[in-house]
Amino acid sequence: MSNIIIRDAVVEDSQTILNFITELAIYEKAEHEVKTNVEQIKKTIFGENSTVNAFICEEDGVAIGFAVYFYNYSTWLGKNGIYLEDLYVSKDKRGVGAGKAILKHLVKKAYEEGCGRVEWSCIDWNTPSREFYESIGAASQEEWIGYRLEGDTLANFANS
Repeated sequence: MSNIIIRDAVVEDSQTILNFITELAIYEKAEHEVKTNVEQIKKTIFGENSTVNAFICEEDGVAIGFAVYFYNYSTWLGKNGIYLEDLYVSKDKRGVGAGKAILKHLVKKAYEEGCGRVEWSCIDWNTPSREFYESIGAASQEEWIGYRLEGDTLANFANS
């Protein structure tokens, strides 16, 4: 069995994180949507006012996956929660337990910190991931529809 560890990401992991972001975007058929770069990752994940955190998953000392998350708040529970923005394991390393290890590490952190829940989104056609999430007891939130403002629509509304 391989030696998998999950550790907090450090600023020196910025290029590795960008590489994983790009791999994930390619997997999701959205590589053209990646606009960030190493300097932006350094600033937004590791900068002084960052509200974002990241983990790196390593197998025998080599980075094979990552997760990016941030805290949110549930008014109904009256507790913080964690939103998992991205969880990704390189294609050739899937099936060794890395994804489950990353998710378990995050869930344990949330539980130990008294968070009320951990949430994430999964693209609808990603059947392997959806089946994995459901196998650990996660429930899809079919009744909730996500909305987004970005780019010109964000600017237009902000300035209207």
